[in-house]
Amino acid sequence: MSGARLPSHLKFLCVVCPNGCDLVVAVEGTSPPKVLEVTGHRCPRGVDYAVSEVERPLRSIASSVRVRGGEMSLASVRTDRPIPLESVFGVMEEIRRCVAEAPVRIGDVLLENPAGTGCRILATRNVEHLEKRGCQRG
Repeated sequence: MSGARLPSHLKFLCVVCPNGCDLVVAVEGTSPPKVLEVTGHRCPRGVDYAVSEVERPLRSIASSVRVRGGEMSLASVRTDRPIPLESVFGVMEEIRRCVAEAPVRIGDVLLENPAGTGCRILATRNVEHLEKRGCQRG
């Protein structure tokens, strides 16, 4: 009997284009896994998507950071590029600890290289500085 491993098969719904193809991916169970064949795709992007998901899955993050001194207490943020799936929790921990000072502008870099990923965390919402207003006497 040979020591060759039989490929396992994974199923994915491709989300790259509106076709939503049901992909079947033959995978060699090495570490890291290697794609042997992709079927079920109606465009070449399905193959690229399946290979990326199996061999090096990437994710983009959208979240919020706290804002001190702003008219709102949170500003929405996102990564400027996809990051390795295994880095998501580390990046989210750094986002959780981040507190920005108002004003915050869309495109402001609020974090550089979180969790060593090489990405930046960018603001996607403006938050103006809160002007303190005293009591009005009549």
